[in-house]
Amino acid sequence: MTKIIFVCFGNICRSPMAEFVMKHLVAEAGLEKNFLIESAGCHPSVGTPMSEGTARALRKNNVPFTRRTSKLLLSSDYKRFDYLVGLDRANVRDMKEICGGDPDKKIFLLMDFAGEHRDVDDPWYTDDYSASYRDILIGCSALLEFVR
Repeated sequence: MTKIIFVCFGNICRSPMAEFVMKHLVAEAGLEKNFLIESAGCHPSVGTPMSEGTARALRKNNVPFTRRTSKLLLSSDYKRFDYLVGLDRANVRDMKEICGGDPDKKIFLLMDFAGEHRDVDDPWYTDDYSASYRDILIGCSALLEFVR
């Protein structure tokens, strides 16, 4: 089983969007039983609901989701997951700090899978959930191809 956790700053916009997009892609490929997919934040206000903008973007693109609340990335997640995927470079730095480094080379930047070393902009600040969705779809599609 391939275990993936998506990580952003607060776990209310980008990382839950990536979690549900990846789950949808995996389901479309008929591979649900082969994957465990979650999300977390480096600095969440634990228990905060997923943003309504994220829910709207997922609904607009027919991506199923469940209501969820934010959770913190734990150092123990490093052992638990095969891929720890940050949505921006600051997240990657924070992830390495939380996890005590990256000795097994399991921490990645999402857009690197698509050959684009760049961040997924945070819609909490840009209010452009559609742009974040497009980037996340590109990154998750490339990640799925990478792990297959």
